[in-house]
Amino acid sequence: MSVHLLVDFGSTYTKLTAVDLQLEAIIGTSKAMTTVKTNVLEGFDLALDKLKQANPEMAEISAISACSSAAGGLKMAAIGLVEELTVEAAKRACLGAGALVNHVFAHHLSKRETKELQKANIDIILLAGGTDGGNKECIIHNAQKLKEAKLNVPIIVAGNKDAQDEIAEIFEGSDTEFYIVDNVMPKLKKLDVKAAKDVIRQIFITKIIEAKGIKKAEEKTGSIIMPTPEAVLVAAELLSKGFEDEPGLGELMVVDIGGATTDVHTIGEGFPKRSEVVLKGLQEPFAKRTVEGDLGMRYSANALLSLVSQYEFKQYYSYDNDIEIAAQKRHDNVDYLPDTEEEKAFDQALARICCDYSMSRHVGHVEVIYTPLGSMYYQTGKDLTDLKYVIGTGGVLINDPEAKKILGEVNQKSNKKLELRPQAPTVLIDRKYILASMGLLGQKHPQMAIRLMKKHLE
Repeated sequence: MSVHLLVDFGSTYTKLTAVDLQLEAIIGTSKAMTTVKTNVLEGFDLALDKLKQANPEMAEISAISACSSAAGGLKMAAIGLVEELTVEAAKRACLGAGALVNHVFAHHLSKRETKELQKANIDIILLAGGTDGGNKECIIHNAQKLKEAKLNVPIIVAGNKDAQDEIAEIFEGSDTEFYIVDNVMPKLKKLDVKAAKDVIRQIFITKIIEAKGIKKAEEKTGSIIMPTPEAVLVAAELLSKGFEDEPGLGELMVVDIGGATTDVHTIGEGFPKRSEVVLKGLQEPFAKRTVEGDLGMRYSANALLSLVSQYEFKQYYSYDNDIEIAAQKRHDNVDYLPDTEEEKAFDQALARICCDYSMSRHVGHVEVIYTPLGSMYYQTGKDLTDLKYVIGTGGVLINDPEAKKILGEVNQKSNKKLELRPQAPTVLIDRKYILASMGLLGQKHPQMAIRLMKKHLE
């Protein structure tokens, strides 16, 4: 038996999955509270003990791979020229690399904005701006402002290549750690985020996990390969596209409802399905991720309530309990587990709202413009109406027997007709919490990872 242990150091739980490489089988899974505030190995050891007790026949571990979103995960700021173009391109590069984008700035950085960055708890800044051969004055101005701010965080420069030499001169000789990579938007509305994503991952592996106290885990787990959200995105893309002679499932979506955020990943082109619809805006990535920091089951419960009225919430929740008190309890006790039908129903209502609102922000939209020649239809974002599969993961979806009802919120709605939501997707549930692990396993054994996901997604 050759056992590969896959580890996900999450913000709340450390999750382990053991795979028998010879039998292509999941031996078992376990979890324990993440102990990043003391020694992250405490939670790891506890989860490993549980795994071994439940599977006494398990052989010695021959390989370990790990990902992490502990200590708040990877937090970034994105800066660009035009909000809907280079800023959006920079933001997508960050999200695609598994980061949470906490701050977004367009045009020339002001004193107020640089002070905001100085106070912010961020790990990396991605500085973009201008297509190649286009405006370079703005990105040079912003580079100068970032140097003067002395932020003490790595800066990735991924803008107009004509400005690279001048930006290098600005940062050279200072204490600023900087990296110059290919432009995230070399041509108008064309994305090229691979180089930026590679450097983000490099910084994450070499510096950030050490700063967050997770480096000490590497003596047992080996290198932390990637942020957890990127591992999930890798797993989703593998399952969608397949690998060599192992076929994929086609276009799919992953909805991950967590305590602090709701992440949505879609794999597919999302081109218009009707000939009279014209694409508008920035090119969409084939593998797309969005993160909603105000939609979560615990940390973000109060923020979520600010999005909906009491009347709207009651459409999901039929009990007379005080909604604000129930939300505050979850915000204050992030490891709280509901123990009554009323409390379970409240969690389900929160999850349905997370699902519905995150979908509105993730999917494409159709805009109808009336002209003297008739109606014109413009699509912004992805058309997901023909999406084949929706996969649910995250604590509430894994543990709730009504998970399919929650995920029903992704579907097309009569009151949101201009949103290009899925029409009739097949719903799968990641009951064993293996998606991030399969993203790790897929780095060396992609076909096996696909087969295990097909087998274990219910």
